[in-house]
Amino acid sequence: MSAPHGFDGLVAAVTGGASGLGKAIAEELQARGAAVYGLDLDAERVEAPVTGVLCDISVDSSVRAAIESVVAAAGRLDILIVNAGIGAQGTIEGNDDAEWLRVLDVNVVGSARTVRAAMPHLKRSPSAAIVFTTSIAAWSGLPERALYSASKGAVQALMLAVAADGLPFGVRSNAVAPGTADTPWVGRLLERAADPESERAALESRQPTGRLVAPQEVAEAVAYLASPGARSTNGVVLAVDGGMHSLRARPR
Repeated sequence: MSAPHGFDGLVAAVTGGASGLGKAIAEELQARGAAVYGLDLDAERVEAPVTGVLCDISVDSSVRAAIESVVAAAGRLDILIVNAGIGAQGTIEGNDDAEWLRVLDVNVVGSARTVRAAMPHLKRSPSAAIVFTTSIAAWSGLPERALYSASKGAVQALMLAVAADGLPFGVRSNAVAPGTADTPWVGRLLERAADPESERAALESRQPTGRLVAPQEVAEAVAYLASPGARSTNGVVLAVDGGMHSLRARPR
């Protein structure tokens, strides 16, 4: 990991910065010395010292306005965390065209909109870094996650293409792929389950560590990837999943 203040003087924008993984990431970067802006539909929920900025990643004009607002206030943009997205459940038969288009528009095109708006500013930074939030679902076949998996697989591929295009300009791109994280979104899924306690136990047991991923663990990984000390880390997907992708542990 980088030194606690390795981000001094750098400016970071985190989409989805009001809650869950985005909130943990924004707070970690702020603690390490960056000036952090949380871009979110619910910007009022972004807690100081992170600065909230209204942003709807499904609307290009909103994304561009949010990025320009950050640069106008801070004078620069060095780090972009492409984290905002929405979930989806169901087998391949479970979602119609309208839902496919809605989720892909937010998770995939929304990520592209964000990077597209930020790239001119990142190209001017001496420490430019982009970190995407993808998912274990991009690598491993999970039940009833067809649409969500497709969207996160696309984000993972997008990261690699952005990393290649960014090479001549010194703009690094990487991604974190969390396992099932203990976030408000997962909490809402559990609340809707017929037996929330059993459902949580099932989610925990499919991870080799036997527990959900803590948001802070994801934030630590993002901080490494975004750090100026990670200059040779580019085009990498860092799994933060307790070994779910790579290990085959004996069932508990």
